[in-house]
Amino acid sequence: MTAAEFSSGDFWIAITIVAILVVLAFCSVAEMGLSRMTKPKADALADQGRKSAKALARLVSEPERWINPLLLTVFICQIVQSTLTAILFDNLFGTWGVVVGVLINVVVFFVLAEAVPKTYAVLYPQRAALIAARPTLALVSFPPLRWISKGMIWLTNVIVRGKGLQRGPFVSEQELLGIVEAAAHDGEIEHEESRLIKSVVEFGDTVAREIMVPRPDMVFVDDSSTVRQALDVAIDKGVSRIPVLNEDEDDVVGLAYTKDLMRLERDGKGDLCVAEFVRPVHVVPENKPVSRLMREMQAQKYHLAIVADEYGAIAGLVTLEDCLEELVGEIFDEHDTEHDEIERLGNGEYIVDGGVAVSDLNELLDIDIPDDDWETIGGFLFGTLEHVPEVGEDVDFDGWRFTAYEMEGRRVRRVKVTLLHHADSDRAGEAAGR
Repeated sequence: MTAAEFSSGDFWIAITIVAILVVLAFCSVAEMGLSRMTKPKADALADQGRKSAKALARLVSEPERWINPLLLTVFICQIVQSTLTAILFDNLFGTWGVVVGVLINVVVFFVLAEAVPKTYAVLYPQRAALIAARPTLALVSFPPLRWISKGMIWLTNVIVRGKGLQRGPFVSEQELLGIVEAAAHDGEIEHEESRLIKSVVEFGDTVAREIMVPRPDMVFVDDSSTVRQALDVAIDKGVSRIPVLNEDEDDVVGLAYTKDLMRLERDGKGDLCVAEFVRPVHVVPENKPVSRLMREMQAQKYHLAIVADEYGAIAGLVTLEDCLEELVGEIFDEHDTEHDEIERLGNGEYIVDGGVAVSDLNELLDIDIPDDDWETIGGFLFGTLEHVPEVGEDVDFDGWRFTAYEMEGRRVRRVKVTLLHHADSDRAGEAAGR
């Protein structure tokens, strides 16, 4: 591969390549810096009279104004720069020079136009955003660029039809959660606020089955009980409403309110059958979205519903408090016994309540236990073994051992979780930190 003479045309091509690399580096700084800047911070900088802060506040308040034109500019510059690099090396070294030029261009482009400027913007987001604000505002205000970017997005939405047809690109839930997590890490929002936002996002995907009190844990009385007996159960368990089931316990007769039972007992009707004084009860399917269920509870003014499976059998019950706890966390009152569902032992092992959701344990241990066929860790153990576990039986998964620690009839009451390999002790430490 022999080098040809470097002509004046090649010189200007090289100058253009360098200039485009500078533009690409600026675009990388602008993209990262502006995306990490919040509107309150931009407004605060503008109030302080910082240079370029007004332009920054304008861009941050309308992110759709700059994202698409900036991305289109990056795309055009990448295409032009790659083409010119190929032409230059072909002129100088021939066909094989094109191959070498492409490899060199990948390294140079990644380091100078991507890694270095974006790392700078991550380390100094405020400075990067202020530096990029005015040039970016001038760039995205260029009418042809703005028209072309809008046309491209319109064409994209026509080809890929979906919600928000007139607007795009779209942000997924995972991307939104990533933004929130990054904001919490940078101190832009409190960690409690981050957890609440995450709960709200996940709330829309939660169904009644995931939050209900399962059938074995329900507090109820049968329809042959007296008012006094039902009142004793309600007071003993500290509940304000108690389902009344028929003698076979396979169907719900109604709902007895503790205040009604107390009034009847005071009036001397404690020996009457409780089934005569029940109120209607709502029955919902186990796959009913919790967000819709809570709105329905608010609108129709009821606080408890029976959850039925696809065959109509009672699967559990759900209360308005259960729905609220999905958003704000556990709510304990004077009748609740607070206990840790996940107890960390001194040797790095865990004792986990069998009713703990698989998703919660996945997040704690940073693993990926499948939850398509079961909701709880007890269900995972039961389903994987394919028979009723005996105390001491275990299942190994992703470096962890799950052992049946305590049984209650056919139900896995508690599970012991042990890290298998001592070499993975860092994972246990990270889980403890979470």
